[in-house]
Amino acid sequence: MAIVDGGAPTGRCKMVNGNGGVGDGESVTGWGVFEADSIDAAAEMAKGCPVLSSGGNVEVGEAIDVPGM
Repeated sequence: MAIVDGGAPTGRCKMVNGNGGVGDGESVTGWGVFEADSIDAAAEMAKGCPVLSSGGNVEVGEAIDVPGM
């Protein structure tokens, strides 16, 4: 497992839907990009995130490589 991009804190969020509507998004406090052998391994790695000690949560998701994007 490795840190690919340590990310950064985020500010206000907006949610844009497929119809072009814009509204307030959920509060996201930061992001990062990590490399792991599986999503389960990434979830184990996320257990070390400092935000957890202050009552926060970490969401882990797979990045999908889409050609041409």
